[in-house]
Amino acid sequence: MTETQFTVRPATPEDVVALVRRAHQDSQSITVVSGGHGPWSHDASDGMRIELTDLADIRIDGTTVHIGGGATWGAVAAALSEAGLAISSGDTSTVGVGGLTLGGGIGWMVRAWGLAVDQLIGAQVVTASGEIVEASAHENTDLFWGLRGGGGNFGVVTRFDFEAHRIAGIAHGEYVIGGDAGAALRAARDVMRTAPRDLTVTYMDVPAMDPSAPAGARLAAVWAGDDVEALQSSLAPVSALEGVEATVTTPAYREILLEMPSPEAGEDAPAPPGFIGGNGLYAELDDELIDRLVAFRAAYPASVVFLRSLGGAFGDVPQEETPFPARSATWFVMAGGFDIPGMIDDDTRAAIIADWREIESGRLAEYGNFADTERPQAVPGMFTSDAYDRLRTVKEKWDPQNLFRRNHNIIR
Repeated sequence: MTETQFTVRPATPEDVVALVRRAHQDSQSITVVSGGHGPWSHDASDGMRIELTDLADIRIDGTTVHIGGGATWGAVAAALSEAGLAISSGDTSTVGVGGLTLGGGIGWMVRAWGLAVDQLIGAQVVTASGEIVEASAHENTDLFWGLRGGGGNFGVVTRFDFEAHRIAGIAHGEYVIGGDAGAALRAARDVMRTAPRDLTVTYMDVPAMDPSAPAGARLAAVWAGDDVEALQSSLAPVSALEGVEATVTTPAYREILLEMPSPEAGEDAPAPPGFIGGNGLYAELDDELIDRLVAFRAAYPASVVFLRSLGGAFGDVPQEETPFPARSATWFVMAGGFDIPGMIDDDTRAAIIADWREIESGRLAEYGNFADTERPQAVPGMFTSDAYDRLRTVKEKWDPQNLFRRNHNIIR
């Protein structure tokens, strides 16, 4: 086990136990880091930062996959690909399994297989009392419920157990939109109302300054299987639009995960600019919402609009089965402007905020994994009222002193 200032890297679950007990004794808060993409990942000045990088083993037993709490989705996707398996994960290879899963996990196969937490069947957790416990549908069931969308409020997860899916390959489509963005969104919306659950799509419109994606508007699609003709047929109304250029391939699932600098690996990455906006889970992508999103992107050159289709397996899970909110949502939407000094003034900043308020007014809930700032007052809006009350009860039992508070914190 190595240690630098407040940063520690345990090599075993027993190391984690010792660190949690030390933090408890010294009344320190704990920041737990897997991939390092969360808003708390770079500031442990008021407590202990536990980096789980060295707890990253991936063990496959049939279709059951045991994954260390410090693994990243790129490594997991590569290991599973060799076994002909996959788990619906995030979009970026360096995103940690832990953070994404504990927040819910909207991934490329969300309509086919549900959230990451819907594929979770067990976990090993170091609790606030410094004990190693197992959580599953049969053991410590209240803790297991809380882990499936309640964030890192209840302990340090040192191992995740998933039920993976056998898959021969995927079909992947890129639809570059050179014409009417509103028409493309309406066409995609209409397709997804009746599309097979094997199909999940995203829409992204970003400026040239965004390093994570090519500039401009495009629809990306993944079919859970290598049926190119099925993907092309489903999205024919989109590809038929004027100005749309379509490319369909059959890559390995791991190849569609974005590559970005990893804070855990110590790679250099520019500090991201401030972001004015937010996200939401929406029951319907209606014409009014589409018009607002297209107008927002057109009004602010340094802005981004991102959507992902939901429904299918995501909506099959009863609302009360996990803390994750809005199982009736059919779309996830994010929109915002980059607050770059010298590029926008106070009036523009105020206009972006006002326009975002109009967009968010129709959402069912906020998705915590895309909330990139610490806003304690917003946490109840990330859950249903019943789920939040239940989470408070779980928190009181497993972390009564709120040792794990560097997260979207559940207030007891």
